[in-house]
Amino acid sequence: MKKIIITGGTGYIGSHTVVEFINAGYEPIIIDNLSNSNINVLDGIEKITGKRPTFYKADVTDNFAMDKIFYENDDAIAVVHFAASKAVGESVQKPLMYYRNNLNGLINILEQMEKHGVNGLVFSSSCTVYGQPEILPVTENTPFAKAESPYGNTKKISEEIIQDTLKATPALKAIALRYFNPIGAHPSAYIGELPNGTPNNLMPYITQTAIGIRECLSVFGNDYNTPDGTPIRDYINVVDLAKAHVAAVKYLNSHKNDKQFDFFNIGTGKGSTVLEVINSFERSTGVKLNYKIAGRRAGDIEKVWADTTKANKVLGWKAEKTLDETTLSAWEWEKRLRVKSEELIVKSH
Repeated sequence: MKKIIITGGTGYIGSHTVVEFINAGYEPIIIDNLSNSNINVLDGIEKITGKRPTFYKADVTDNFAMDKIFYENDDAIAVVHFAASKAVGESVQKPLMYYRNNLNGLINILEQMEKHGVNGLVFSSSCTVYGQPEILPVTENTPFAKAESPYGNTKKISEEIIQDTLKATPALKAIALRYFNPIGAHPSAYIGELPNGTPNNLMPYITQTAIGIRECLSVFGNDYNTPDGTPIRDYINVVDLAKAHVAAVKYLNSHKNDKQFDFFNIGTGKGSTVLEVINSFERSTGVKLNYKIAGRRAGDIEKVWADTTKANKVLGWKAEKTLDETTLSAWEWEKRLRVKSEELIVKSH
């Protein structure tokens, strides 16, 4: 069974990707410091797949720990690198933390790959590398604009670090997946988005408001140049996104791939406004949301969505789930999560 090292593998996107790799017959090796995830995610993965993946609690910025883990797993065929700080708004407030975590972590991973002969990398990049593009939809040939946030800049710089490293290390190959806005949860409701503290992303704030944890959802800005004035994003189901990583690993070392470095947009190809996502949630769940319009948020761009033609043709991958399916899956996950929490409270008393 082929090993895949997955950093940040108990995180939101990481855990769904671990499930898809197990389903595809691989053996995921998870590295995570649990700074924005929970060890119980492993239980959810096991319930879905029947297998409990190998787990290392470690920080990718700890190069000594990475050396030990790579030494023990030097037969891995690739690394899927998620581990990074990821909130746009927080990165504006804490830029040095983002540069330290995101860049040092990647550098350590690349050093260990070269040292231990793990020659394939799938990098978790982001549509934020494009900034606010002048022409939509975004293709892979869209020029990078100035990053709107330190988070976006770390993704842009990370891609440059990878390319420079590959030039000096011919044995390595890498793919950057520039994905858009992942939302939703696994249809089993055993894993989903579980941010620590106040959510930075739209969907968990919606579900936490709907279930009563948050009093009100703030919609940041209604004066953008969009159909209803709220920002437009390309919201992709997290399971569809996870499957793109499996497709990327399969393609990475296939005879079809003649490039040392390649990059793909991973989205639905359709933009939705924040209000359209709220309407989808209300429609798919039957739950009315309490929301208000607030001022614009620092670092946010007005509108962006993907042209996914390249990923569709080259990787043989495409997004399949609808927005309504996706918002409903997020609600099912939230409900199951809170029922489980209440059961734990009852048991403790």
